[in-house]
Order: sequence, then C-alpha cells, then structure tokens
Amino acid sequence: MNYNKKTVSDADLGGRKVLLRCDFNVPQDKETGAITSDKRIVASLPTIRYLLDHGAAVIACSHLGKPKGVRKESLSLASVAARLSELLGMDVGFARDTVGEDARTKAAALQPGQLLLLENLRFDPREEKNDPEFARELASMADLFVSDAFGTVHRAHASTAGVAAYLPAYAGLLVEQELSVMGGALDDPKRPFVAILGGAKVSDKIGVINNLLEKADTIIIGGGMAYTFLKAMGCEIGASLLEEDRLDYAREMLQKAKAQNVRLLLPVDTEVGDSFAVDCVHKTVDVREIPAGWMGLDIGPATVALFTEAIRGAGTVVWNGPMGVFEFPAFAVGTEAVAKALAESGAVTIVGGGDSAAAVEKLGYAQRMTHISTGGGASLEFLEGKELPGVACLLDR
Repeated sequence: MNYNKKTVSDADLGGRKVLLRCDFNVPQDKETGAITSDKRIVASLPTIRYLLDHGAAVIACSHLGKPKGVRKESLSLASVAARLSELLGMDVGFARDTVGEDARTKAAALQPGQLLLLENLRFDPREEKNDPEFARELASMADLFVSDAFGTVHRAHASTAGVAAYLPAYAGLLVEQELSVMGGALDDPKRPFVAILGGAKVSDKIGVINNLLEKADTIIIGGGMAYTFLKAMGCEIGASLLEEDRLDYAREMLQKAKAQNVRLLLPVDTEVGDSFAVDCVHKTVDVREIPAGWMGLDIGPATVALFTEAIRGAGTVVWNGPMGVFEFPAFAVGTEAVAKALAESGAVTIVGGGDSAAAVEKLGYAQRMTHISTGGGASLEFLEGKELPGVACLLDR
C-alpha cells in the first residue's frame, strides 16, 4: 500500500471550505453523559488550527458511539462542540443534523476562519453503509476533504472513504504522522526490528504475525495468545486460554519463523492463578509445568528478563497487546515491564493503540515513546499490511 499521500500542506486552503473527518468518539460518563477524556478532541486541534490559520472554513464531522442509524440524544456531539469551543477559545457552530437543512444552511454561511461541527454521522444509517448519495450530500457542502481520524481509516464508510469520490482528499496532520511513523517502521525500519504482540487471541493477530514474519528480526508473543503457541509446541497449559482451531496455524507460524530466520520468543515461565479473579491464588511456574485447572494470567520473571533483553538491543520496536490480565494488579507486572523496557530502550518505539496505549499512559511512559497510535483496529490492520480504505482514497504524492 502507498503511504506517501498528499497532506494539508499540499492543499490550497485559502477561502476554501474543508470537510474534516475527525475522531471525536470520546468516552462518556454512563450516568451524566459528560466527556470523561478529551484526548481525542485535543489530538484533532493541530489540524483544525492549521486549516483555520490558512484561511479555510472548516466543517468538522465525526461519529460517537454506536447509535445504529437512530438519533440518540445521549450520543449527540453537542458536548464535543462545547469542549472544542473551550479548547480553541472561539465559538464553534453546531448543526443539529448532518446533511439536512440546518447543516446545509450553516455550512453555506460559514466564513474563512470559522468552524462548524455536524451532528453524529451515525445517526444516519447511510453512513456505515458507505451510501454514495449520503457521501455526495456530505461532499456538496465543501470544496475539499481532509481525513484526520486514523481510528476509522480501516472502515469504508461514507465519511471516511465515500466522500473522496466527490472531493480532492488529503491527509490531516494526525493521519500524516501515523502514515509516516508506522509506514516507515514497516518499510524501512531501523534494525534490529522487534515486534511485540500480546492480547487474548491468536485469531485477532493472524494476519499481523504472518506479515511481520516477512519484516521483523524478532517477534515476541505474550498475553493469552501465547498459550495456543505453547500448546502447539507440546506444553500442557492447564486451564489457560486456548484456541484449539488455531493450533495448526501456530505450528505453521513457528515453522515459518524458523525458515525465515526470525527469532520468535515465547514465555518460558508464567504467573498462573487458580481462577480468573483479582484475588485468586497465584504462583510462578515453568511453562512446561502449568498445573491442571490453573491458568496462565501473566508472563513470569524469567520471561520478563528474556523479553527485556530483546527490546534492549532493538532499533525499532512495535508493540500491540498486553502481556497479561493487566487490569488485575497481580498480573500487570509483565505489561509494566515491557512498557518500561520500551521507554528505556533508545529505539524507535511505536505503541499500537488499544490496551497497550492505555497501559503506557497509565504508567506515565507516554512521553518517552516515539509514537502512540490513535487507532487500535486501524493500527492492527496497518501492521497486517491490509489496504486501509480511508488511506487508499487519499491523493497520492
């Protein structure tokens, strides 16, 4: 896939109306609806400011939650418009619909240097269906399209890909950074290139492992997915997480790693619990000695040392997925150790969104990482080498 796309710096913005796709899918308090973290709004500010400073009138749009094509006041973007106003120190207009009379009237009246936010795109059932007519109606309000919601570029929706059929399409600063850093890591990494994969399931990372075996020097596998690999190697894994239907795939990947001369590291010891509970009885055992009925819930100290040593010598590290059940304090040690090793490595460090990003933020290592991806699902598909519809539709350089 071509990552070398035209960006806002290539666009003639003066006096133009820009349809800007943002990711304002912010977490909210279930009781009050109040925004509990504005990180995604803050992440959009550099692109918004760039567009406004260069004389554009900006029509921002986003989804929030999963309203499934039905208007739900609890998922209105009105609160996001209010927060944007505070962060930018300016009045932000808000349209009570997406392509209806209110949106069209306010978009038509918008002047250079002004910002309008449309209502939740997913209130219209046509958005997720990538309906051409809905895309055309969105596009009709603007002169060009800017994509700055990396967390949605793996979706072929009307506002992420469809509008590019009707408007010249550019990458925003956030998407530009994702393409530059992650694309560089895959295409021309500083070596040795170490990929760390964790999380619960092998099935979530099948394409990622397969693709990285063509690119990485070392692949580290932890988390629940490691036990399927260990079982494939003949270890008894007790009650640990197992995807029986992925055992052949795990064996195939082990053989491919050997054939490609890629070092594939698996846990050598594990922290096991007698149940899946925060207060379970737990102990450290060799991976070949997991007792019947017990389950592996984190990597053990010998594995921490093994993985840390591999990270220490890396030139580039990409990390996606925790090493254990890190929401349980007793089983957060492995994930914390990996985060610390990345922070101290001196390598180009890329954290692939989701739980890994949350762990790095929680532990206070975020500022010491080269890049933390803003899109969990999108970053996974990026690592898998898939074509991302919301990137493929942008103009090539």
